[in-house]
Amino acid sequence: MKTQEDAGGLFAPERVAVVGATDREGSIGRAIVDNLGDFDGEVVAVNPGRDEVLGYTCYPDLGEAPAVDLAVVVVPPSIVVDAVRDAGEAGVRNVVVITAGFSETGGEGADRERELVEAAEEYDLNLVGPNSLGVLSTPTGLNATFGPSNALDGNLSFMSQSGAFITAVLDWANDQGIGFKDVASLGNKAVLGETDFMRAWGDDPETNVILGYLEGIDDGREFIDAAREVTTETPAVVVKSGRTEAGAQAASSHTGTIAGSEAAYEAGFQQAGVVRAENVQELFDFARALDGLPMPDSENVAVVTNAGGPGVMATDAVGDSRLSMASFQDETLDALDESLPDEANVYNPVDVIGDAELDRFRSAIDTVLADDNVGCALVLSAPTAVIDYAELGEAVVDLQAEHDKPVVTCLMGGERTDRAAGVLREAGIPNYFDPARAIGSLDALAVQREVQARDYQAPTEFDVDREAAREILEDAADRGATRLGVEAMDLLDAYGIPTPEGDVVDDPADARWVANDIEGDVVMKIVSPDILHKSDIGGVKVGVSDEDVADAYEDLVTRAKNYQPDATILGVQVQEMVDVDAGTETILGMNRDPQFGPLLLFGLGGIFVEILEDTSVRVAPVSDREAGEMIDDLDSAPLLRGARGRDPADEAAITESIQRLSQLVTDFPAILELDVNPLLATGDGATALDVRLTIDPEEL
Repeated sequence: MKTQEDAGGLFAPERVAVVGATDREGSIGRAIVDNLGDFDGEVVAVNPGRDEVLGYTCYPDLGEAPAVDLAVVVVPPSIVVDAVRDAGEAGVRNVVVITAGFSETGGEGADRERELVEAAEEYDLNLVGPNSLGVLSTPTGLNATFGPSNALDGNLSFMSQSGAFITAVLDWANDQGIGFKDVASLGNKAVLGETDFMRAWGDDPETNVILGYLEGIDDGREFIDAAREVTTETPAVVVKSGRTEAGAQAASSHTGTIAGSEAAYEAGFQQAGVVRAENVQELFDFARALDGLPMPDSENVAVVTNAGGPGVMATDAVGDSRLSMASFQDETLDALDESLPDEANVYNPVDVIGDAELDRFRSAIDTVLADDNVGCALVLSAPTAVIDYAELGEAVVDLQAEHDKPVVTCLMGGERTDRAAGVLREAGIPNYFDPARAIGSLDALAVQREVQARDYQAPTEFDVDREAAREILEDAADRGATRLGVEAMDLLDAYGIPTPEGDVVDDPADARWVANDIEGDVVMKIVSPDILHKSDIGGVKVGVSDEDVADAYEDLVTRAKNYQPDATILGVQVQEMVDVDAGTETILGMNRDPQFGPLLLFGLGGIFVEILEDTSVRVAPVSDREAGEMIDDLDSAPLLRGARGRDPADEAAITESIQRLSQLVTDFPAILELDVNPLLATGDGATALDVRLTIDPEEL
């Protein structure tokens, strides 16, 4: 969808046509016409074999029908494309194709879907589906789906790749009192997909939260860019199913092995500002909090409870989140100490103990919410004979409004919670049975708070030698190479990533010349795209003096040929010897994800990348801030910052190297995988000591 006006035609049409309308019992065409019975606008039936359908005048085609804003197509697969072309000819802009039998069914269906896309492009249609449940919008009573129930009114807009999931969610949400503004079943996403609806609902003032159930994203980079603009104002919560490492199965590098498809989605959602939910329960837990509560001023949470055990559970949940238990001001502690019994606990979590009646609970909640150190709060209660949940719910509503801080409740119990939950729901305050769910919802608010505070930066454009880099890649492609090693070190030089002094030579005499120009002893490595683990075959020599360089050259070549007689030997690298003990070995790499493109990885290098797997991932290109966050994300970041007497690394040099590699892999889609391992981080810079990459010559 190109504009909110276009979205309006899809979700707020004045006249809707059902192409394939019928009164046949059990048919989808009849179900859709039935569901449109409460639509505020006009319904038009289209079927050349009927004069009337369920009381609606029936037209043979859209060309003879009154002009419509939305056409819902539910005809056999073989004539869907013709029906969509008829819609285009009739001036219809918005089309929903319910019919299945397209790319989800194999080759013939995929061909049919390509024709459908061509027709949509020819007539510039906003097309949902095919294989869609349909769309609905509660403000106008539009239910252009074949689902069994309509949605309640609300301010959540929900998209799903699974139509069955929508029917289940709507049925459940109706029981929970959760309402929606718009709902869209994406189907096969032949034309409109998740990015289009993200943009449309981001422009919609009546949508407070965007929800999604996604099995995949077609263009990850486009989704990130669109969602970044949207989520600074409108929260988005997504469940991504189909967790898989399929993207890493064919990977040959450390980066490719670690940064698989799931890592790409995790990084992409984080960069997009999308709140990730692990399951459907979390999706709606988070949605309720984001829909009804203000943003917290801080991540400090207070817990007020009448039950010690659940209070401990809440504290544990805080420890598992980005939240922190608030430290109360002295005035708060004094006030609590004065108002609570001696057996009570005035520190966080506040335990008003089991015999607390309403006034004691209310006083404690009021006191902690007044504390400037408290950003949000959980009111947690087990049922007792002295507390009326409905009264407690009303007190929470009043105090939340008075202090304007996010408050969630956990009123534990069964039917006795119903009235209170209804009172709280009307005020936008979610109630949960499980303390961990309540804390998780406050954590989602904290995530959104951070998203809204972000200052998105454009990636730095460094002055690089793009042509030199292209020549290196094209030379490799010309000799039929798809895997490159240290012979490609000049690729890093071309993009300003520091490397040790040295060169690759194919003659012992040239090796001596290179060594003579390097101060001190040198490191020598066999250069062969067919030998990946050089150390394992004795293909690396360290501390070679000038007079031993020629012999070392011959020995390295002999070892390589004995190990793998058919290996292509490009020569030997003669390189300045670097003291790896003077810094920290890190890894900087990239794996190209099918959906998100170049996926950057940074972490501890050397053997640690395999043992600890303490790495962080971002989708390229990255800004200076995002590159810095890749360091912050590491559990081992203190090692880079001088922990236990170590010399701190030059973080500015590391972040610059990350950005320069980001620019390189963005500029050259032919680079499929790349490892700089190790990137030696010292107090005065970062130096790439080794490189390995895989290329696709077809992309050059």
